[in-house]
Amino acid sequence: MSDADAPWLVVGLGNPGPEYAANRHNVGFMVADLLAGRIGGKFRTHRSRAQVLEGRLGAPGAGSRRVVLAKPMSYMNLSGGPVTALRDFYKVPAEHLVVVHDELDIDYGVLRLKKGGGDNGHNGLKSITKSLGPGYHRVRFGIGRPPGRMPVADFVLKDFSSTERKELDYFVDRAADAVECLVVDGLERAQGTYNS
Repeated sequence: MSDADAPWLVVGLGNPGPEYAANRHNVGFMVADLLAGRIGGKFRTHRSRAQVLEGRLGAPGAGSRRVVLAKPMSYMNLSGGPVTALRDFYKVPAEHLVVVHDELDIDYGVLRLKKGGGDNGHNGLKSITKSLGPGYHRVRFGIGRPPGRMPVADFVLKDFSSTERKELDYFVDRAADAVECLVVDGLERAQGTYNS
């Protein structure tokens, strides 16, 4: 299989369990769930310790791309294990890996797409980079910094505020559009359209 025919692996980062579902740290799961709705399928448990859905993104026909959507069920800090197992199982080249995650250093709702780079203290990225190296795509969803002296760990594990929730669906939808654009049209086009 050539790299062009290889599937894309789109990983939304988060923590499993209902108590984390609406946390800022789980915005990657929210984007993955929305993309699953667009594909028209349901996640199933994979032996890699992840929830997985296979399908296609993009316009039907030659414009669509094979995609494996994944939500690691290992907890954020151990995301590297499931992502590596999925990469190996589906034979995904590094340039076809997209990780969707929350980003503290970007204002709420702002998106930034890039390839490679550091983990910026994000434990999910730290785990993936340790396992696979840094050369994968990131869709960074801004959540802003914690107010006052609130510890970062407390902030990311809190639900979005009521004010933030008013726009959350719009921003998650836009992040899903950005993932789709990245997979179908490439990083440069996606950055030009969605990097605000």
